[in-house]
Amino acid sequence: MLVYVFWHWRQPQTAAEDYERRQRAFHAALAAAPPPGFLRSFSVALSGAPWAASGGEAYEDWYLVQDFGALGALNEAAVSASRSAPHDAAAAVASGGAGGLYRLRGGSALHAPGVAHWFGKPDGMSYGELFALLTPVVDRANAALWMRQMVLGPGREFCLHASTPVSLPASFSALVLPLRPAWPELASTGVEPTR
Repeated sequence: MLVYVFWHWRQPQTAAEDYERRQRAFHAALAAAPPPGFLRSFSVALSGAPWAASGGEAYEDWYLVQDFGALGALNEAAVSASRSAPHDAAAAVASGGAGGLYRLRGGSALHAPGVAHWFGKPDGMSYGELFALLTPVVDRANAALWMRQMVLGPGREFCLHASTPVSLPASFSALVLPLRPAWPELASTGVEPTR
């Protein structure tokens, strides 16, 4: 499973409520007419990520797809047919954005993660050692471990999504960011933040 992660932030004159309403309309349009290989999307509000709005208030959209072919289909579908108008309405009030590509390397994708742990591979540690250390952490926390692909994206190499903060081994230096669900809205759907 791959995920296209899109960080974006609103124009200063746009109210957060209006911005989020437009974002939700786009996600709903995509869910109503998904391209081949598209699994689902979710969006969270966050602050403190240096690669998004210089660490200010931003949003992080996660578009889960089956494979690289599905990523291409998503790219075309996002701006066409029934998704075109909602996409354009959301883009019209965005001040900036950046994207990244990640692959699921452990656990299962969460529907509504409550916290993200962003980190790089510690110096001198092999990938085999990293995965051996993190597998029990991911399993205990019912978390998801994502790894950046092809150095695409401004974010750190790894993201561990969990419902609550996780204690990582001492060799890892993580940027821990609380996340607020923006799509789907937990209050309106009754969806619990689980896998």
